[in-house]
Parts: sequence; structure tokens; C-alpha cells
Amino acid sequence: MPPNSTFTPETIAAGFHALSDPLRIQVLELLRSQELCVCDLCDHLGTTQSKLSFHLKTLKEVGLVRPRQEGRWIYYSLNLPQFVALEQYLAEFRRFSPILPTRPCET
Repeated sequence: MPPNSTFTPETIAAGFHALSDPLRIQVLELLRSQELCVCDLCDHLGTTQSKLSFHLKTLKEVGLVRPRQEGRWIYYSLNLPQFVALEQYLAEFRRFSPILPTRPCET
């Protein structure tokens, strides 16, 4: 990673791990257009609250979603700066990693 990066290999891996589950991707797709409460997410996804809570916890821990409590309801929305950070990490490969021809092995 470039010297300016504040990411560690662990935080990058955790971010991409959070993106590796189909249900979590569905959650993120639903949150693209609006903030939703857990009950609405469960209805849209056809899943139980306990299963969804596990996946929301994973997304929260890596900062991809943020919770907001209003009364007894918790609403979730995307944390766009975290997506930008992961996108920038990938973009740095394109900018800082020239593709060089393979050099022959000397063994």
C-alpha cells in the first residue's frame, strides 16, 4: 500500500470480507436508495431478524453501514466515505502498479 494510506491489511481484508456475502450485498443494494429499519430489511429480504442482525453487525464493524436509533427502531444507511476508501485502495493498484513483462527465472 502507498505510504499515505491509513489502512492496514487487516482493515482492507475485513472490508472486502464484508462484501463477500450475497445477503450483505443485498442489504447494501437496498440501502443504496434509502435508509431502512431492520424490520423493512427483513421484509424485503425474506429473512429473520436474528440472521440479518449478524450480517448488519459485520457491515457496521467495518464501517460500511451506520445505524441511527429513533425511539425503539434502528435505521441503517450506507456510510459512503468507507466505500470511497475501499475504492481508492483498488484504484491505487491501477495507478501505482505498472504491469511489467515477466522476467525469466534463473534457476
